[in-house]
Amino acid sequence: MCGITGWVDHTRDLSGQGPLLTAMAATMAPRGPDGSGVWLSPHAALGHRRLALIDLATGGQPMTPAGPAGTAPPAVLVFSGEVYNHGELRAELARRGHAFRGRSDTEVVLRAYLEWGEGAFDRLVGMYAFALWDTRSETLLLVRDRLGIKPLYWTRRGDGVIFGSEPKAVLAHPEVPAEVDAEGLAALFTVAIKPPGQGVYRGLDEVRPGHVVRVDRDGVRHRRYWELTTAPHTDDLPATVAEVRRLLGDAVGSQLESDVPLIALLSGGIDSSAIVALAARRLAEDGDRLATYALDFTGSETDFKPDALHVSRDAPFVRAVAGHVGTDHTDVSVETTSLVGELSPALRARDMPGVGDLDVSLLLLFREVRRHAAVALSGEGADDFFGGYPWFRAEAERPTDNFPWSAGIKDRNAQLSPQLREALDLDAYVADAYRTALAEVPRLDGESGADRRMREVFHLQITRFLPFLLDRKDRMSMANGLEVRVPFCDHRLVEYLWNVPWEFKRTGGQEKGLLRRAVADLLPEKVVRRPKSGFPFGHSPAYLDAIRRTVRTIVADPAAPVLDLVNVPAVRAMVDSDAWFNGDFTPPPWLPRLIQLDQWLREYGVRVVL
Repeated sequence: MCGITGWVDHTRDLSGQGPLLTAMAATMAPRGPDGSGVWLSPHAALGHRRLALIDLATGGQPMTPAGPAGTAPPAVLVFSGEVYNHGELRAELARRGHAFRGRSDTEVVLRAYLEWGEGAFDRLVGMYAFALWDTRSETLLLVRDRLGIKPLYWTRRGDGVIFGSEPKAVLAHPEVPAEVDAEGLAALFTVAIKPPGQGVYRGLDEVRPGHVVRVDRDGVRHRRYWELTTAPHTDDLPATVAEVRRLLGDAVGSQLESDVPLIALLSGGIDSSAIVALAARRLAEDGDRLATYALDFTGSETDFKPDALHVSRDAPFVRAVAGHVGTDHTDVSVETTSLVGELSPALRARDMPGVGDLDVSLLLLFREVRRHAAVALSGEGADDFFGGYPWFRAEAERPTDNFPWSAGIKDRNAQLSPQLREALDLDAYVADAYRTALAEVPRLDGESGADRRMREVFHLQITRFLPFLLDRKDRMSMANGLEVRVPFCDHRLVEYLWNVPWEFKRTGGQEKGLLRRAVADLLPEKVVRRPKSGFPFGHSPAYLDAIRRTVRTIVADPAAPVLDLVNVPAVRAMVDSDAWFNGDFTPPPWLPRLIQLDQWLREYGVRVVL
């Protein structure tokens, strides 16, 4: 999967910056435990950490095309991710006269650029973020995949930019301070609200999904190379079901290539179960058997309590799928009390506060999975494209004119300290972010009522909530050197589903009814009919008490930096009640996030600039 970083400046000589680039890349060693490299020139310095999954012998980076000794390469590439159609592109490029020294998709991307220029990016199918330095024009191109599955951050400095797969690589540069302003704090105090491209740290941006950032002597420019196209859906329901099955099957099949062990994550829900069934069937054609892994918490048999997002325990459904499909299955059991101690590692994986134990449980699952495999398939994205969350149906019946997952919060500012409320109005921030997001929705002429609203909801989901989930998945997996592939985020499937009407997606009267119908023949009936149940998190009294004790320690420390930001009396009241632990997403449990906020201010030395 890899981590990339670099520094471009047209007015400085960067050819002696090897130690700095090595240090910047080293911050992402977990992303790339299998190798590292640096490439230097007067105005561009590139660094790379490699997780070797395909073409282990010749896929090292930074990569330049083969050429005569002593000649400058036309381009240099540092790449993170996977291009699933690299075989087809390699064959086409070979017909056009290109010679390849290995089998890596990185070399294909480099050769594709030399053949088609920026037009090559439209041809890529996969998840990726890469930086390409064109030595001929001294131009840097920062490119991110269509859905934003893989991250890429950048900041302007001098006559150029500094970039990296994660904020930590950029912050390792001595000219980039760790600062946060009101806009960044607003993003942290809300969930899945921030606009695409905003990097939380002051002055830090993300390359937007489906975009290219071009840096040359004339400055910085942005170009979108992909967007959803709105059109009437002309297939009837049976044809739609068949096309979804075909597209999903193709996506899963294309993502099975790996020169190292590959497994699948299994929760017993329709999303992961569909991926498992399709992958197992494809692997069986070659005589291989799929291994699956699932997460559970010790004591969940007695501790589990149903709530708005967690309607049933995963374990019985996991066993049903593994037995029906015939996988080599392993359960990963996590002690809930360990979640508190892992809040800090989860923070360092994100480089900023996340969603507490919701992050940690994923981090621990991936840590165990990495002991056995370097690549995992995941069902992430199905809820976002098929309408799986409870708020989809609610919005179809009673539109809220808000971000659906945030509509239930009455007073966001109640959690802020009095001094912070003078500089920051979270309700106004959310309202403004919602207006901006709504203006981006590509409309269909004549669409009205529930159909119009549901198109808005799906666009909000794809452009705001899904990136939050993908970011979480990337950080928690790559902190363990594990690549997680997400077949539901294949852009060809997404493009098709974008125009499928809501009544089709909810066929049969159940959330994700279209997906259930498309894979019903592959799975046990009880799994096909199982209602949506969210990723498990800690329910045990011991864990909840540990959270309370930790927060009490923080608020009792007059030097705790977080006290300048939060409403301390409200926090104390929350500690003494269960209001912070409602099992809903409005908002996620607040106290674990507060712990991470305090850790972040301390460990990263973040300066608040208001």
